[in-house]
Amino acid sequence: MKGNVARGADYLVRGAKLLRHPSLRLFVIVPLAVNILIFGTLIGLGLGYLSDLMDRWLSGIPQWLAFIKWIIWPLVGLTIGLATGYLFTAVALIIASPFNALLAEKAEELVTGKPVDSLEGLGAALLAVPRGILRELAKLLYYVPMAVFVLLLSFVPGLNVVAPVLWFLLGAWMMSIQFVDYPMDNHQLSFADVKEAVRARRLSSMGFGGAVALCTGIPVINFFVVPAAVVGATLLWCEELGACLSQ
Repeated sequence: MKGNVARGADYLVRGAKLLRHPSLRLFVIVPLAVNILIFGTLIGLGLGYLSDLMDRWLSGIPQWLAFIKWIIWPLVGLTIGLATGYLFTAVALIIASPFNALLAEKAEELVTGKPVDSLEGLGAALLAVPRGILRELAKLLYYVPMAVFVLLLSFVPGLNVVAPVLWFLLGAWMMSIQFVDYPMDNHQLSFADVKEAVRARRLSSMGFGGAVALCTGIPVINFFVVPAAVVGATLLWCEELGACLSQ
């Protein structure tokens, strides 16, 4: 199994640092605005619903078992955060997909010093919106069956204790595929190529995707994680995944 988990996670950190580069700032503004709007709205609604649901459920617990509330709340919160983190991100990415593709294009040109024969401007990116939406839906359809399987396991006594771990691993896998798809799509590579490349550097990809998955569940930080992840995935593509497909 090739790759390195720590190096994979570091791609997200490096991507966040590159966002400050003058040549990328313009392409960060729109995805960032979309993320703040969507995440802010969904998190506000989700926390209110979760609080009401947990209060009703925990009210039925006998007083002598009240101590388990302090155990259940973190487990439920972590599970829901990991389970919904990708879905919330997917909604934001569908809306901002052309801008994320442009950000990946400009980041690759900045890192490699070579032009990317891709969207060539905002007008072309907007014309590619229908194709981008279809690509995002394909990733969502790939995710849903696995998510349903993990969700079912979450209700099986005994197995449900590992649900947070399973949600995290699934989220890490999908986040790596989700964001690596942007630079690879700019090179007209198929979704099957994306999955092949991620599998070829599984540890680096999971390290990167795991860092992204964790950040999507942290308030405020999740506003900024999408553009950082787009640039980080572009670095991962340039330094590791591109070489996999050429071998």
